[in-house]
Amino acid sequence: MTMNRRRALGLGGAALAALHPSASRAQSPAPRIVASFSILADMAQELAPAGAQVTALVGADADAHVYEPSPADGKRLARADLVVVNGLGFEGWIERMVKVSGYRGTLAVASQGIQPRKGDHRGADPHAWQDLALARRYATNLSAAFALRWPQQRDEIARRGADYLARIDGLDRQVRDWLGVVPRPQRRVITSHDAFGYFGAAYGVDFLAAQGWNTHSEPSAAAVARLIRQIRKEGVRAIFIENISDPRLVERIAREGGVRVGGTLYSDALSGPDGPAATYLRMIEHNARGLAAALQA
Repeated sequence: MTMNRRRALGLGGAALAALHPSASRAQSPAPRIVASFSILADMAQELAPAGAQVTALVGADADAHVYEPSPADGKRLARADLVVVNGLGFEGWIERMVKVSGYRGTLAVASQGIQPRKGDHRGADPHAWQDLALARRYATNLSAAFALRWPQQRDEIARRGADYLARIDGLDRQVRDWLGVVPRPQRRVITSHDAFGYFGAAYGVDFLAAQGWNTHSEPSAAAVARLIRQIRKEGVRAIFIENISDPRLVERIAREGGVRVGGTLYSDALSGPDGPAATYLRMIEHNARGLAAALQA
């Protein structure tokens, strides 16, 4: 065997990768992204480089307010290349979980730069994703975090981000059209907990709720009675069950308030893959169509 032949056979992986960059990308491990809950996981899957492995700590139809981390979740977090969180106090458990898991990477905060809604003695409302205009900020923040973490795929990330923003804008126009046919005084709705304030402010819907911004505890009997009186006095047209809440409270309020149940709204979690809200954009579409139909009935 000639010396030149031996040298050719001795080329290492780095040299071969230089000759065939596409082969190098194919052999690179897929980005591992862990999102705190299902809505963020879907956004991340839309915006991350193709082939990224995205998982959610709190999955479909599950309540992040009462989530309890498992050892398996801690291991998943420790192996992540990037962790995505909502911020605004939504994940009260995340800092401790990060510390226990040993994760040393970046926390990409999707809500960075958003001025949260505030209420009396309740702190910041973390449900900013319910306003599609604020979802644009989520998408922009996540795209920036992904481009910083995987700069070699910056162009692809930018293309995916532009496409997602266009779809967000298109849906925003549709939501305004669907709800625009409902007279403003009729847009009054009851939900289980106060998760739709951003949606209401953006699209002109008044949401009343028995519980505050989290679901840690059941509402008091006095709060429920006050809500029933308000239904009767103000002519609320529909009450909705939330996918993360026990429907019995809503059914009781509907029965005693003399108002019908308009359907199910998705607030803090997506549905399963075969459900009506399997992605973030489908969730907003499902909620808006359901509200418009119930409020016109």
